[in-house]
Amino acid sequence: MEATINRRRSQRLFLQVPIVVEGQLAGKSEFSEKTHTIVVNAHGALVELTASLEQGQIVVVRNARSNERCECAVKLVTPAEAGKFNTALEFTKPSPDFWHVSFPPEDWSMRHADTKKNG
Repeated sequence: MEATINRRRSQRLFLQVPIVVEGQLAGKSEFSEKTHTIVVNAHGALVELTASLEQGQIVVVRNARSNERCECAVKLVTPAEAGKFNTALEFTKPSPDFWHVSFPPEDWSMRHADTKKNG
């Protein structure tokens, strides 16, 4: 049996982008929470929220820098510190330019190919 390689669809960047997450809580009450991203990629982000959302729930994320809005699905929710929740969000439609950053290619390395050892 072949070993499974854990490959991501796009590079992750540890980047704090100010955002607002809006949607409805389980009790159908609306919420709007200012926060920031922890990690972003071309398919979504990881954020920390005080709101406890449900996997599969749809929310709207507004990028506070560009004022753009994007619909996202909640993919995973795990407990974080101080009663907060780490929440993985995935764009419901491809939006690779939503964060306004250039993602490095998958084979990106900090080493230069032309660097040689002296000796």
